[in-house]
Amino acid sequence: MQKSSINAWLLSGAVILSMAPVLMYQGKEFKATDSINITAIESVSPGYKPWFEPVIKPSGGEIETFLFATQAAIGSGVACYILGLYKGRTERRKIEEAATSTEYQASLSGRLL
Repeated sequence: MQKSSINAWLLSGAVILSMAPVLMYQGKEFKATDSINITAIESVSPGYKPWFEPVIKPSGGEIETFLFATQAAIGSGVACYILGLYKGRTERRKIEEAATSTEYQASLSGRLL
């Protein structure tokens, strides 16, 4: 297969996977997990009081969305940094091993680089 046809298949698969939930649950109401959990806790234990209150209460849904997106961006940045760090270490180790191997073979033949 050509690279362009593989990319086209991957792109179409991503579109199908992203649109499937939207089409399957069309017209249904989505609730946040916090509100679902609060309802479940109140039905099990009506007198339940939370252990603590949030330090800062966001003024609206947009602020909550912004904070969630910022948290996701920071988390992905840290994860990508760690992946890049380990990849760089692996490549450097391979280069050093190749250089050591070349020097060793040269010394066996009586020539140093």
